[in-house]
Amino acid sequence: MMALHSFLYEWIGAGYAPTRWILFLARVIAPGGGAWICIFLMAWAWWRQPSERSYVVAVFLACGAAAILAHALAAWINLPRPFMLGLSPSYIEHGSRGALPSTHAVVMFTAALLFLVRRRLRSVGIVLTVIAAVTGWARVYVGVHFPLDIVAGLLLAAVLAVTFLTLQKLWHHFVATARTAHRRAADM
Repeated sequence: MMALHSFLYEWIGAGYAPTRWILFLARVIAPGGGAWICIFLMAWAWWRQPSERSYVVAVFLACGAAAILAHALAAWINLPRPFMLGLSPSYIEHGSRGALPSTHAVVMFTAALLFLVRRRLRSVGIVLTVIAAVTGWARVYVGVHFPLDIVAGLLLAAVLAVTFLTLQKLWHHFVATARTAHRRAADM
């Protein structure tokens, strides 16, 4: 796996000879610029789509759970980052903890996927997806992730999104069943 990691990183990452303007751009995006834009867009969607507010709040909560899970998995798996292996300097400040999956990717793609499934939030979901992908690229370029860390983040986000949607469907079924039972009891 490390051979594939190294091959993909050498293809995408800055290494020791970065292109100056690309490095500048990546250094702006990678530490959290993309994440803050995502948070702003989610808040904007909450404000602009009153009928979707409870859903957007639930997505925020799901993103918090996704971050906790991603950190725990990365600590458990404990794969090194490119700068830890000497493939590149770390062009941004970053700790030496495990890299797989990328927490940024998990959280941002979870939000994007959950917005994509809602008609009223789909346009924001498309933008969130692009920002998540660009942030993933930037974090690879600056030497803090391998490309497969980002892919693993996307895959985990997909699993979390499906889990979220399944739980949401079960919750709605439970609430509908409880309402029906309450109405029947009230009619008797």
